[in-house]
Amino acid sequence: MSEYRGYTGASLTFLKESKVKIGDSVKITEDLTYTGIIMPRYENTDDNHIAIKLKSGYNIGIEIKKIKKIELISSEKIEKKSTSEVKSDSTLPKILLLSTGGTIASKIDYRTGAVTPALSAEDLSAAVPELAEIANIDASVLFSEYSENLEPEHWKKIAEKLDSYAKSDYKGIVVAHGTDTMQYSAAFLSFALAGYPVPIVLVGSQRSSDRPSSDAALNLISAVRFVVESNTQGVFVVMHHNESDDLAVAHLGTRVRKNHTSKRSAFQTIGNDPAFLIFDKKIEQNLKTDFFKQREYNPKLNFDKHVALVKYHPGYNPKIIDFLIKSGYKAIIFEGTGLGHVGKTMYEYVKKANENGLFMGMTSQCIDGRVGMNVYESGRDLLELGIIPLSDMIPETALVKAMWALGNSTNAEEMKNLMIQNIASEFSD
Repeated sequence: MSEYRGYTGASLTFLKESKVKIGDSVKITEDLTYTGIIMPRYENTDDNHIAIKLKSGYNIGIEIKKIKKIELISSEKIEKKSTSEVKSDSTLPKILLLSTGGTIASKIDYRTGAVTPALSAEDLSAAVPELAEIANIDASVLFSEYSENLEPEHWKKIAEKLDSYAKSDYKGIVVAHGTDTMQYSAAFLSFALAGYPVPIVLVGSQRSSDRPSSDAALNLISAVRFVVESNTQGVFVVMHHNESDDLAVAHLGTRVRKNHTSKRSAFQTIGNDPAFLIFDKKIEQNLKTDFFKQREYNPKLNFDKHVALVKYHPGYNPKIIDFLIKSGYKAIIFEGTGLGHVGKTMYEYVKKANENGLFMGMTSQCIDGRVGMNVYESGRDLLELGIIPLSDMIPETALVKAMWALGNSTNAEEMKNLMIQNIASEFSD
């Protein structure tokens, strides 16, 4: 039944009577004429439409009642080209390409025309021949997951894998990663692998490689070029910078945030400029900071998930704090209003959390600027209740850092010291 996967009722009957199936190339005439590949349907969809993938890479649904004519163009399977071994060049540096999944590691299913997260790291490197001119690439698949499915346990697996290559002869390491939670993984790796001797770059794509507007190739080429030519260390996210087709940037792993759902330039450095510009085969440092100075490598790979990110809002139920205490949480990162405030209804429960030994850190809901809890009386009250201001640390970064600090400390004071220490430029200059 895979030839008609997802089709039921009227749409299934239509396909069978028209003698076409999933994966066939067809020409459909209604008010307009469309040419494309018949796609499978998702579960729980109606039986009144068929889906096709256009040559542009976009999928559309067509109501079967409006179809005047459907013509089979070809039912031949599109064979996947075999991946030939890339010849190494002894004059080029060597890098590792580690695949964890996501859109950048997606491909066309050559039987159905669907985009699936099944592309191996070897295929990914072979699909972009320009890479062979920059470096010799060793490819490895750690796992294949959309990033919304990644948990802190996955972060640790990535960190452990990278740590095992800390003394290798790789010039740098590129991690192919889904974009939805890439900033969280980048933050954890920044703390867990602080001082790593070569650059680590997380790279993804907003649009899959079957679309003409895909950013996959540019992002991957830019990431590889960056780890080869930047002569720096640290964890970065490399992505498109604007709507041009030739400019990518490297963001610090603790200062980056995904700020748009679908733009190629979705990722932005918060509170400062991107660390590096990557364009026209050039790498240009764009941020003045001591972050790029060589540091001693001291891996700390543990974590503890008992941390909550609380976004305060008018009407917030303060009893949720009580629930967190009773549920065994050990730290709370508040995403407060303005300079770092929460309403008075929270005070009793904040005090209780402090008495129970929970670490409490304050960040701001504002995209830019710093927490300043000494400015207003409400902020000073919260300081007295035990909340620690976290300057301009991004709330998501603070959450990850708290998990990491909690997992790598033996007591509350040690954790607090880790949280206020600038380890990987999580506090901007």
